[in-house]
Amino acid sequence: MSGDIEQADVGRRRKARRRRALKIAGGVVVVAIAAMTFALRSPSPVGHWNSSQGHTDYLAAYAKAMADMPRAAGTIDVRTGFGVVRAYRYEGQTDRAEPLLLLPGRASASPVWAGNLPSLLKVGDVYTIDLLGEPGRSVQEAPITSDADQAAWLDQVLAQLPEKTFHVVGLSIGGWTAANLAVRQPRHVATLTLIDPVYTFSDIPAGTAIRAIPASVPWLPKSWRDSFNSYTAGGAPVKDVPVADMIESGMKNYTLRLPQPSRIEEKALGGLKIPVLAILAGNSVMHDADASRRVAERVLAAGTVKAYPGASHAINGEHPDEIAADLTAFLDAN
Repeated sequence: MSGDIEQADVGRRRKARRRRALKIAGGVVVVAIAAMTFALRSPSPVGHWNSSQGHTDYLAAYAKAMADMPRAAGTIDVRTGFGVVRAYRYEGQTDRAEPLLLLPGRASASPVWAGNLPSLLKVGDVYTIDLLGEPGRSVQEAPITSDADQAAWLDQVLAQLPEKTFHVVGLSIGGWTAANLAVRQPRHVATLTLIDPVYTFSDIPAGTAIRAIPASVPWLPKSWRDSFNSYTAGGAPVKDVPVADMIESGMKNYTLRLPQPSRIEEKALGGLKIPVLAILAGNSVMHDADASRRVAERVLAAGTVKAYPGASHAINGEHPDEIAADLTAFLDAN
């Protein structure tokens, strides 16, 4: 009898591990560090594909990952002064005045939200965009050399979409991108939601930055990039998962030419007049979770801070329904 119980327990653990692998795929993201810029140095002033074959391989992985997304109501290519930004529009199930606008993590593009859209579409209409200068369907055409440039291209995108204001939601580096926009050019931002953002409330730990160095070198084995991505996702497996495969292909085949993000100053965060929801992963390796929570609670004048104990940096894939519920309550209250 005890042997049967042990076997059943092993089976449950294996199933749970498999379910976790599928959930975290949407949250695997990587860190932008100076070492990456050094390792991938190139005379080109803009982000680019390293080869036509690499681009083809990435597009195949992107298409496979996009197959897990709901059907988009529209695909929009928005021209900015820095390049063309790909946006997808999804029709929500409720009639909320302002749509959500989702910004993905590093190298992950729109498909990173595949596990979140079913619950987020209950909140309202949704736009997703592929960050400019990152692997994805956006095409960088001019240098992005500063945090001000990062805010400028995103502000130009929002200015050309049909709605006037948006509930901007950012994951990881997308969280920094959203916060950077809000402190510099907030005219189109109705509310701000930051999901385990980097470079926002605390710095990236040195150990994580060091581990990212080999993962940022494209000619090193795929297993090294998979290992780092698994590390950011709390040790969960990332093999044979479409979003994870797309991210790895982007890391291998695309050269970033973006400036190192500057830590957003506490004074700037404290000056935000729009409502802010900060969702922080208790076991994130991309920032000091306790320090981030203390900073967020201290400086956000119109802030709501939620900590998810036990969550990894892949928090969006691990807790999609909880995030949607917290976001709904936050928007309804504001």
